Amino acid sequence: MPNSDNTYGVYNKQTTIHSQIDDGSTVPTNFATVAEAKSFFFTDAALAVFDECCTQIEWAIVDSTKLKYTMAFGTKGGNILAADDWAGQYNSRSQALRDAGTWVNNPYTYTSSDSHLF
Repeated sequence: MPNSDNTYGVYNKQTTIHSQIDDGSTVPTNFATVAEAKSFFFTDAALAVFDECCTQIEWAIVDSTKLKYTMAFGTKGGNILAADDWAGQYNSRSQALRDAGTWVNNPYTYTSSDSHLF
């Protein structure tokens, strides 16, 4: 569950669509549920970062093979760009998992979108 720290507003709304890599050698996975898609792309540790750092997050399946999410971050009342604020924590914690090779379960490509889910 996302954090509820929205007293000072919510910032940095971003929407991303993750696609499976189609190299022609395997059939893309069709997702029946959002939970299945999230687990396909992201590790449990990565999903914990989303849940703990995002103040708002919504997930959706696109074309049965892609995962779309919109996330936004509250602030603790100081500088929204500070390393210890929610967006800063998301950035540092996700980068640490990427550096350790524990962010993804399966490789993907992604695109940013202006078509937000909320």
